[in-house]
Amino acid sequence: MTDSDDPVDALRLDKWLWLTRFCKTRAIAQKLATKGRIRINGRPVDKPHALVRVNDVITLPLPAAVKVLKVLSLPVRRGPAVEAQATYEPIP
Repeated sequence: MTDSDDPVDALRLDKWLWLTRFCKTRAIAQKLATKGRIRINGRPVDKPHALVRVNDVITLPLPAAVKVLKVLSLPVRRGPAVEAQATYEPIP
C-alpha cells in the first residue's frame, strides 16, 4: 500500500461535498455523486465513495454554473462557510 492509497489522506466524495458546503445533506451529496457528472482529475465519477485527495481537481456542475476547484486541504468538520472555502481554490 502506498501513501496515496492511505484512506487517512483522502475523503469520500459525498462527504467532501457535504463538508465543503456544496450540498446541504450527505444524502443530497450521494445523489449528486451517482449522477456521473462530477469529475475528479478529468475522470467522470459515478460513485459517492470515490476518494478526494489534496491537489485533486474537481469539476462540479452546479445549477448556476460549472465550478472547477483545486483541493488545498481536506476539511475535518463541517464548519462555517469561510472555513470550508479555505480548503479549496477555484480555477478560472
